[in-house]
Amino acid sequence: MAKKLMVSLMVLIVSGFVAWEYKVNILVWAIPKISNVTIQENIPTTWSKGPDTPVDDNRPNIILILADDMGYNDISLHNGGAADGTLQTKNIDALAKSGIVFTRGYAANATCAPSRASIMTGKYPTRFGYEFTPIPSLGRTVLGWLAEEDNFELKQRIDREVVSKMPPFMEQGMPTEQITIAEVLKDAGYYTAHIGKWHLGHAYGMDPLNQGFQDSLGLVGPLYLPENHPDVVNAKFDTRIDKMVWSNGQYSATFNEGEIFAPDKYVTDYYTDEALKVIENNRNRPFFLYLSHWAIHNPLQALRSDYEQMSHMHGHNLQVYSGMINALDRSVRKIIEKLKELDIYGKTLIIFTSDNGGANYIELDNINKPYRGWKISFFEGGIRVPYIISWPDKINPGKKSDNAVHHFDIFPTIAKAAGIELSNKIDGVDLLPFINNNNSSSKPHKTLFWRSGNHQAVLHENWKYIISKNENFRWLFDTSADPTEKNNLLQSHPLIVKEIEELLAKFNSEQKNPLFPSSYDAPIMIDKYDGKEYEEGDEYIYWSN
Repeated sequence: MAKKLMVSLMVLIVSGFVAWEYKVNILVWAIPKISNVTIQENIPTTWSKGPDTPVDDNRPNIILILADDMGYNDISLHNGGAADGTLQTKNIDALAKSGIVFTRGYAANATCAPSRASIMTGKYPTRFGYEFTPIPSLGRTVLGWLAEEDNFELKQRIDREVVSKMPPFMEQGMPTEQITIAEVLKDAGYYTAHIGKWHLGHAYGMDPLNQGFQDSLGLVGPLYLPENHPDVVNAKFDTRIDKMVWSNGQYSATFNEGEIFAPDKYVTDYYTDEALKVIENNRNRPFFLYLSHWAIHNPLQALRSDYEQMSHMHGHNLQVYSGMINALDRSVRKIIEKLKELDIYGKTLIIFTSDNGGANYIELDNINKPYRGWKISFFEGGIRVPYIISWPDKINPGKKSDNAVHHFDIFPTIAKAAGIELSNKIDGVDLLPFINNNNSSSKPHKTLFWRSGNHQAVLHENWKYIISKNENFRWLFDTSADPTEKNNLLQSHPLIVKEIEELLAKFNSEQKNPLFPSSYDAPIMIDKYDGKEYEEGDEYIYWSN
């Protein structure tokens, strides 16, 4: 009898597991079918065209190149590049050497959308409630289901009631009353163009065309090429985020919010070639080009030709990832070559950065080396990013700065370069004085803050304070002596902790409530990527979104 009961119990357990896994896989498979829209064949873009002869205007052209999920160590200028040091990002490095590289460049957040809002507005995104990254409600459901089948000991916490009441994805955007750098430049007579990822909303006037851009070529689906395309090599991971992104997989774009269509080549190259058209068409008037690459965000897909150049590397994932970086580096080369060809390189201000650090779900150890942490954490690996400014006519080459600078500094720096006096209050500062004045002892910022619900951080002078509030996990680091955040000095410096907590409380009191709520808290191990086994003593935080 006992034996029969045990067999029956085992059958029920196995059946339940199979049914649950089947439910998750069916949903993941079905999402693109349920949400699918008609995708046209490629539709040629019709970028605005400037005058045939140069206008009498000495203001600089401005190109902002934003990579997605690029780790600090993904460029060879920093520690070798692409984890094992064998990929050289020669063109990104050359861009840095042509101007200045900030070795302590900070993202506004450890995920994409709040960082992008900060870049566009020059403010902390929490000033106007843009605290969390928009995710489609169906995507949140998938994350919840995958979390329930996860064997990670630290379970993700999902609030299903909040998920059910979440505004539609297109309505989770930046408030339209916020003034963007594109609006400021457009009002000053610049031509403005956006290419690539937006992630700041599309409903109710939140789209790029209503936020200051005269033309916009936007990302719709997250694929770089169709999954089974003969020219692409894919890498997939058994992680929640990777499954969610692949489940939404489409190869699609839209021009000026029109019909959805398929790009005509690998997306990184497609965006780059379209950027070259923008530059060519507008070479005779001041322009602002926001080239917001999808690279190197997952899903990991490299051109086969780039992947094959990485055959000396160990590991399929690293080869695919490095191939994607190679395409991004090629993009920078093509942009510079076009500017030089048109004889406008010297008068073009170029800023290159990333929206946050490298991600923990692509299963590569050292992409943020030498720093701890990942995207989705406020340890240095999640928020310290490549940060380069080049302007050959105004910035002497070969400069390097260890000043702490922030995404919101991009807005006032661009505005000042364009000769625009700002009337709206912002948090960022113009970096040009700190670039050109080598003898200045002043710093752009004394204190910087980060907030995403449960997880918050403060950089005050040389002190870095990090907290996971609900768990009361706290860290204090002296970044001048310990930039890699290994020695927690919380117990030995209570007065410093008290001072910083007072600063953080004041900051929090000045921020707006989130525009849309957090629906889950995700456990993030600081020193291990997603998929590695949690062991007793491993440090972690809970990230709210």
